[in-house]
Amino acid sequence: MVMNAVFFLMLILSLIALTIASPQTAFSVMLNGATDAVELALSLFAVYSVWLSVLEIMDKAGISKAINRLFSPLWKRIFKGESEKATEYISLNFSANLLGMGSAATPMGIKAMEQMSKNREKASDNMILFLVFNATSIQLIPATVIGMRAQAGAADAADIILPSLLATLLSTVSGVILAKACAKMSGILKKGLPLACR
Repeated sequence: MVMNAVFFLMLILSLIALTIASPQTAFSVMLNGATDAVELALSLFAVYSVWLSVLEIMDKAGISKAINRLFSPLWKRIFKGESEKATEYISLNFSANLLGMGSAATPMGIKAMEQMSKNREKASDNMILFLVFNATSIQLIPATVIGMRAQAGAADAADIILPSLLATLLSTVSGVILAKACAKMSGILKKGLPLACR
């Protein structure tokens, strides 16, 4: 709530300053900004509608359960105590990220978070870990980046595959280790430091 008020205040003050300094620029910026915002909202709506539909079809066809069976031993070790449905969405999110399809991964990540939240007011250690896991995301084939490089006229658009795989693998492993270490430290602090550490 406080951050919303801060951002709103910043926006109003910026618009007032711009209107005073250059009124003709202020109105064109506001109109272009509104147009861009609507276009972005519509494009995101279309993308997420398509991928959520695909997710629903995969769920009905049993594909999500098959993917979950493949990755289930890993998720049970990393995300201890989570439901089967949560690990299904985590598996789908991981698979989409692995193929560099961020647009497909996002709705699945949101569904996974919903399953893990269990109406809590604060994020659990597993939710924080999943956020880190999702943000670092190992990418076997960075499809989006390859597409952008091809559009920009790169000589070999796919030569980013190995560096991308190594970088994302390193960032994911580091992120998971740090998140687990922070969760353990947080647990120790909540219980109280042992006598030897006092």
